[in-house]
Amino acid sequence: MTCDVKVKDRVGTINPIFTCQPAGAQFASIGIKDCIGIVHGGQGCVMFVRLLISQHLKESFEIASSSVHEDGAVFGACGRVEEGIDVLLARYPNIRVIPIITTCSTEVIGDDVDGVVTKLEEGLLKEKYADRDIQLLAIHTPSFVGSMVTGYDVAVRDFVKKFAKKGEPNDKINLITGWVNPGDVKELKHLLAEMDIDATVLFEIESFDSPMMPDGSAVSHGNTTIEDLADTANAKATIALNRYEGGKAAQYLEKTFDIPTIIGPTPIGIRNTDSFLHNLKALTGKPIPPSLVRERGVALDALTDLTHMFLADKKVAIYGNPDLVIGLAEFCLDLEMKPVLLLLGDDNASYVDDPRIKALRDNVDYGMEIITNADFWDLENRIKNEGLKLDLILGHSKGRFISIDYDIPMVRVGFPTYDRAGLYRHPVVGYGGAIWLVEQMANALFTDMEHKKNKEWLLNVW
Repeated sequence: MTCDVKVKDRVGTINPIFTCQPAGAQFASIGIKDCIGIVHGGQGCVMFVRLLISQHLKESFEIASSSVHEDGAVFGACGRVEEGIDVLLARYPNIRVIPIITTCSTEVIGDDVDGVVTKLEEGLLKEKYADRDIQLLAIHTPSFVGSMVTGYDVAVRDFVKKFAKKGEPNDKINLITGWVNPGDVKELKHLLAEMDIDATVLFEIESFDSPMMPDGSAVSHGNTTIEDLADTANAKATIALNRYEGGKAAQYLEKTFDIPTIIGPTPIGIRNTDSFLHNLKALTGKPIPPSLVRERGVALDALTDLTHMFLADKKVAIYGNPDLVIGLAEFCLDLEMKPVLLLLGDDNASYVDDPRIKALRDNVDYGMEIITNADFWDLENRIKNEGLKLDLILGHSKGRFISIDYDIPMVRVGFPTYDRAGLYRHPVVGYGGAIWLVEQMANALFTDMEHKKNKEWLLNVW
């Protein structure tokens, strides 16, 4: 039996797993304090993405649109950017950063967004807003290549490239989280605090699990500041948790400022969280404290309670962001499960060279397929027409109808998850995330056993 890496065998896409590059840039921008991005394209390029993020986080936040219409598509729409930035600055007196995020339409017509930035810096900002420190940057995210994952990766790099500035060493670690939830940021900050490590977290979105305060504030925002971004050039080291969601920024800091860098592994499960903590120890010299050894032991106990009796040999399909999918697959293997189908939903040709995928190909001793540029038809067709038998599906909410139609239990994980309450609040990283994940998977299987009356009596004697 082998682990095969294949490209989707169809030209078209039927029900995509991912959305487009600008969505990733928008998600990155909301992690920065006093930042409102303006998406240069049609209103739908903001409206639908903002709805998706809002459904996922159940919070309100601010992203603007240049609202390009037919005339702009024909004659050019740079004027819409200039007008939009003027309106933003007049309406929001505290705004400090405005990324201009391009889309397929404005990239196709060739709008010179970099030239607009220069024009505004020499004109509008000096003439009308000279008393304010406003930073503009262009983020090029054409929708006809890549995906929301590459858009996020490009945006993080561009933010760091814009603001990172060499100064005095700060004795901090740069921690580039990737596309995570508020609960993940909270868990990562907990691990850092237990090891007494000071870190600049990119991006600080824990506050998107927003309290409802007496002042009536209803708009959420990230807490990574311009100063935090500037200080990334002065860190003692960088750890990017995900290869495809922040790897470009980590490589830029290493190349430009000679900062030692480690990329991955995504700290999902016991093994990868252990690696993350050992990397922190190697970079900082700080010991792993007994408190984290105990947390690890609690997680191991939780896994031991479930693995052999309920999870072993269960066949799993996983789809979503590549770092998440690979991390989940590695965790499932450690739980004696069998991830038989991994769906990576974009056209990144480098997946085949990913050392984690190479390790899967070298070590998996049963039939596994890894499909790149995949869509949901790749999952449904294997179930419906090719006889793929699954015990569990792991992925975001957009694949839930396959779970419903074919009566396969599913655990929601990744982005977006909007049909279950509060998932953004729970981590999938760290020892806490390992406990949450294994219990979610077990409970989904328990419910399925009861629903199908399949050895449900085991739950009486467990």
